[in-house]
Amino acid sequence: MGVFIVVCWILTVLYVLLMVAYIVGWKKQPEFRLPANYEPKTTITVIIPARNESAHIGMCVSSVLQQNYPAHLLELIVVDDYSDDGTADVVRQFEDPRLKCLDLAHHLPRDKKINAYKKAALAAGISRSNGELIVTTDADCVVPNSWLLHIAAAYEQNQPAMIVAPVVFFATGGLSRVFQMIDFMGMQGITAATHALNMGNMSNGANLAFTRKAYDAVQGYEGIDHLASGDDYLLMMKVSKLPLARIFYLKSKSATVTTLPQPNWMSFLRQRIRWASKSGKYDDKKITATLLLVYLFNVAIVAAFATSIYNIHLFFLGAVMLGAKTIIEAIFMKPVVAFYDRKWTRPYFAFLQPLHIIYIVLAGFLGFVGKYEWKGRNVK
Repeated sequence: MGVFIVVCWILTVLYVLLMVAYIVGWKKQPEFRLPANYEPKTTITVIIPARNESAHIGMCVSSVLQQNYPAHLLELIVVDDYSDDGTADVVRQFEDPRLKCLDLAHHLPRDKKINAYKKAALAAGISRSNGELIVTTDADCVVPNSWLLHIAAAYEQNQPAMIVAPVVFFATGGLSRVFQMIDFMGMQGITAATHALNMGNMSNGANLAFTRKAYDAVQGYEGIDHLASGDDYLLMMKVSKLPLARIFYLKSKSATVTTLPQPNWMSFLRQRIRWASKSGKYDDKKITATLLLVYLFNVAIVAAFATSIYNIHLFFLGAVMLGAKTIIEAIFMKPVVAFYDRKWTRPYFAFLQPLHIIYIVLAGFLGFVGKYEWKGRNVK
């Protein structure tokens, strides 16, 4: 019992120090400003993989086509991933010469076993692209009008091989949606902080850009196409190993993509299990160590409360750990929530902490198992 208590205190101190680093990293990450009188020169291809997204793809495509970006520099490719709800029909209603709609089935051998359909859809779209810069987003996203202007400006100023940019959920009510919004903003804040502090790289495929040159240099998704998840992070890890390759974080409200939270608790858990399923594949010791610390800290809190029936002192230990987690995370989240204009979520933060701990422990464990259902497919 004494060893367990000591371990709990060590994990708590390390976790608080980690969050302090994130607080510093978020402040250190500068907000990008679009240069005055900026005129872009970069050709961009936006790739949108879509599976059964007829309810959302119209708004997504419309928001991309309405960009205040030169028409002759923009190409949009939607890749229909075996949809059976008329997704492709919605896309083809747009009569715009910049838009292409591809059928993934026409780009895959019939006898080839596929586990990573999203990567296959992205690869198919990229193979038909003409842009110097590839930008990816998801079919349920809406992008701001100056999205591509900011991405192009960041690229032309800094010449990175890859650009990581923010994503936020639509402001909707309901406990599960509020929980997802807070959790996701936290992950986005950590993404910005880790890039600023060189503590490892994180990304999200809903708002990601990379050069076609870098993509070709790492042979695209080859070598990671057996994994269903990780089209963003695992590609980023390949790109980061290129000589002199730079990954740039674009902290800008005008470059922030908005997407939908999952409609219910079960779909949310499945999504997070899918994300967690690639955690064992990280080729980054910093990220691996961080994830392990976070997971063990949350497991220790659960263990402290669960075993307090045998020793009341463990209940107080669990309460101290929970309090430390709540306070330090609230300090970190305050400027992050302000950046994303979601200040109204603050009163929910402390109330949802116990649920957040249980979710981390459960999703982490099930993600390690690596089996889940996503968009009608059973994935291993």
